[in-house]
Amino acid sequence: MDRTGYRPFTGSELMTITEFTEKSARFLENEQPFLFIINFDKSKALAYSFDEAYKNDIVFDINGISNAQNGYKDTKASVVPAIDVEPFPFKSYLEGFEKVVQNLKAGNSFLVNLTFPSKISSPLDLKSVFRKAHAPYKLLYKDQFVCFSPECFIKIKDGHIYSYPMKGTIDASLEGAADLLMDNTKEQQEHHTIVDLIRNDLSIVARDVRVTKFRYLEKIKTAKGEILQSSSEIRGRLRRDWKKDFGLLMLRMLPAGSISGAPKPKTLEIIDKAEKYERGFYTGVFGIFDGKTIDSGVAIRFIEKENEQFWYKSGGGITHQSNVKDEYIELINKIYIPTV
Repeated sequence: MDRTGYRPFTGSELMTITEFTEKSARFLENEQPFLFIINFDKSKALAYSFDEAYKNDIVFDINGISNAQNGYKDTKASVVPAIDVEPFPFKSYLEGFEKVVQNLKAGNSFLVNLTFPSKISSPLDLKSVFRKAHAPYKLLYKDQFVCFSPECFIKIKDGHIYSYPMKGTIDASLEGAADLLMDNTKEQQEHHTIVDLIRNDLSIVARDVRVTKFRYLEKIKTAKGEILQSSSEIRGRLRRDWKKDFGLLMLRMLPAGSISGAPKPKTLEIIDKAEKYERGFYTGVFGIFDGKTIDSGVAIRFIEKENEQFWYKSGGGITHQSNVKDEYIELINKIYIPTV
């Protein structure tokens, strides 16, 4: 237990990484659809057929492909009640922020993703959140956590691997919001850093890696209003036999650069010292093989349940240009349930 009273979810039935890589290889060899989940520090994972997942109370909806049955589908308009938030204490956030800044000034990192858990309360349970939240990557793990992520990790299609790092968020109701985001020097540098990091990560497993779209905007609706987020598209070409090494391919790219930072090894050490809590499956990845293609998301926008208490984990990228109050506000503003 850390200073907030939060305990990370572990999941005793999850596989070791060796078991995960072996089982996922069998699924791919047989062209059998399956779900996979990997936690942030790559110590635990899961690979289940769609039916196995459902029988174990694990439900997903990834860009319209789902094992959800009628009880998990929202047949009415997705009206999402507001959630009450007790933000992670600013004083504790400041402590973590200052540790990050010290390392940035020392040249140990260029970008650090700093996150913390906040207490929330809502009339919805996790199943209801899964049903009502609108997002391309949704996962409900038993009655323990729910994720409704807007961010793709990788897609694999026709021998090519794609990644879509997402960095930069702004309230869409602000006058000139798009220009404010796109012209912000701090956001520009942060996005450039992440694109370079993801391009390097893809180069570990693929050839002919290139940025095919740079800093395009997407609009997301939330119970608080609309927000704009900027993303890029990066593509590379895989070996023909990528399926037999899929598990290792994933592990070599994890954790995702957008929720860690650069350079990655040293930045992960900084995160561990600054956050002082275990992220667990938050900022890990989850995805599916549908029989032909891989589609996966980064596990952000994440609510976890511990002893009837709900925790919403959130954060953002810190650079040498970051202002602590602005970053703290961003952490709070990312506590939302997206609506249709």
